[in-house]
Amino acid sequence: MIRLSLPEPPSANRYWRRAGTHLHRSSEADAYIEEVKARVRLAGVRQIAGAVELRFVWYRRKRTGDLDNRVKVLQDALKHGAFADDGKVRRLVCEMSDDEPLRARVDVVILPFVASEPGALLAA
Repeated sequence: MIRLSLPEPPSANRYWRRAGTHLHRSSEADAYIEEVKARVRLAGVRQIAGAVELRFVWYRRKRTGDLDNRVKVLQDALKHGAFADDGKVRRLVCEMSDDEPLRARVDVVILPFVASEPGALLAA
């Protein structure tokens, strides 16, 4: 299991930029990826091989922004050390909170994926 506390990810709306017909990551996205890579390295994380379950809570600085606009950005950053490819995320559990605006961050847990019966997550 991997536990990390990371900076608040930029929105997917600011992740990509277009220059003519060329689409590239923004400098904000590149900076976020580098910060996550450094924190993963500093934490001594050993990459999980195979499928993973990604859980996170996004503590928002402001009461704006959609949760789903942070998912892909966070996954892209974490694939640089915590797991090999964001295509390996088989289960995703995410939440956002407005409880700690002065400590904006995303707390992350990454686990090896353990399959359950299809639809078991939907049984309440």
